[in-house]
Amino acid sequence: MRQRLDHLTLSRKEGFKKLAEAPARTQPEPLTRTQLAALGEAARAEYNRARRKWHANLGPLQTRQMADLHEDLWDIVDSNDQDSDKVKGGIAIDAFPGLGKTTAVLAFAKQFHRREIAEHGRLTDDGHERWPVCRVGLTSNTSMRDFNRGILEYYGHPGRHRGTATDFGFRALDCVLSCETKLLIVDDLHFLKWRNTNGIEVSNHFKYIANEFPVTLLLVGVGLEARGLFDEGTSYEDGVLAQTGRRTTHLDMTSFSVATEQGRRDWRNTLLAIEQRVVLTQCRPGMIADDLSDYLFARSTGHIGSLMTLINRGCQRAIRTGAEHLDIALLDRVKNDAAAEKGQRELRLAFEKGKLRSQPRKNAA
Repeated sequence: MRQRLDHLTLSRKEGFKKLAEAPARTQPEPLTRTQLAALGEAARAEYNRARRKWHANLGPLQTRQMADLHEDLWDIVDSNDQDSDKVKGGIAIDAFPGLGKTTAVLAFAKQFHRREIAEHGRLTDDGHERWPVCRVGLTSNTSMRDFNRGILEYYGHPGRHRGTATDFGFRALDCVLSCETKLLIVDDLHFLKWRNTNGIEVSNHFKYIANEFPVTLLLVGVGLEARGLFDEGTSYEDGVLAQTGRRTTHLDMTSFSVATEQGRRDWRNTLLAIEQRVVLTQCRPGMIADDLSDYLFARSTGHIGSLMTLINRGCQRAIRTGAEHLDIALLDRVKNDAAAEKGQRELRLAFEKGKLRSQPRKNAA
């Protein structure tokens, strides 16, 4: 029986394990409109329920941006397989919202988890559970104690409820060592208030982790460079924050661009991948990659998150209304995220006037 992933939380190891080890979803069988109409009421309701769930979880897509990021991540993580007396280089993924940072990191973490379990087994030599990955999310009020407690919460350590920041730190180190964790993901780093006491405290703690914990520290956030993570700065506080960047490799993710032929090919390949996953009775080759290429780029402003949101919601409406296909008329009635809606007008005008095109040249494609 397939694991349900509806209500898992990635702040605990059990939730991450379900995500990492769940089998691939089974795509619903494509039916024609006649075949759909021939189904009984109960069978049709079950088929539509399966399609709703499928379209709500279409990703992740192996875009060029994700593939490039994963190559860099493998380079860094595998090069950190050093003896424990050597400081391991950290990673900071700094990119705007809607570009798939967290999705790409989780996809990598799933692969890393599976590889480590396959190579080393579920138990360590000392008989402890092996947890190759630990993930902690930050909030704007995160202190060093909160951060250490978040690590303990992930492992379900019984000592996570009482203790000082130092107590929690030593217990977190014990968990990492006992479970042979190699990758520590810190998500939503931009929520941290860098210029207050907690920001300096946690930044210093990151350096402590890099020195003492035998893990690759993977930081994920928005505007990390602007917050001083990679700059030396002019004040003591700036310098304290910037020291983290001395051992950190800066990676990013970009939006799609149709300014070059390569960018247009990347965009088309993504639309073709989506087209193969959409399950509508009136779906046909070219419905998305040909007919909607310019439109979808403008509506999503080239951001993968906005694109997948629009496709998902469009498919839900197409099934619910019986339209069973995607076109401009249907998608015009579907609301997207606020940033995409705000930025689409100028792009749509550029496409209409021929100043932009999203389709690659046929001979180049």
